[in-house]
Amino acid sequence: MDQRISLITLGVDDLTISRKFYEAIGWKNAQQPDDTVCFFQAGSMVFGLWSQLGGHGAPGVELAYNVGSPQDVATTLAEAERAGATILRPSAIAEWGGTSGAFADPDGYVWEVAHNPGWTLQEDGSIQI
Repeated sequence: MDQRISLITLGVDDLTISRKFYEAIGWKNAQQPDDTVCFFQAGSMVFGLWSQLGGHGAPGVELAYNVGSPQDVATTLAEAERAGATILRPSAIAEWGGTSGAFADPDGYVWEVAHNPGWTLQEDGSIQI
């Protein structure tokens, strides 16, 4: 696993209110593929808002690590497990069209590992939506 974070997601109570707040403080060009999640480009990372009410959002913060291929999801999860992580979701095809899985570090912080075919992962690890 490279030393980087691709995405930070906040679990929110009301996606509409949260999106309007971030837009009001100057964040622009939000991408909202459905009524449960919204993404903003944040430099070389992505900042996400995920509705807790939709059943998918983390009750707090979830980190994500994007990889270059669907197979890399399972490989990265296995590396994390060998290092002491607890696998929360094994690698699987996600309803949004990519591949995703998740692990918790020893303190319980959740990391999603994902391959999103609609996002560009640069050689330096930065991500573009």
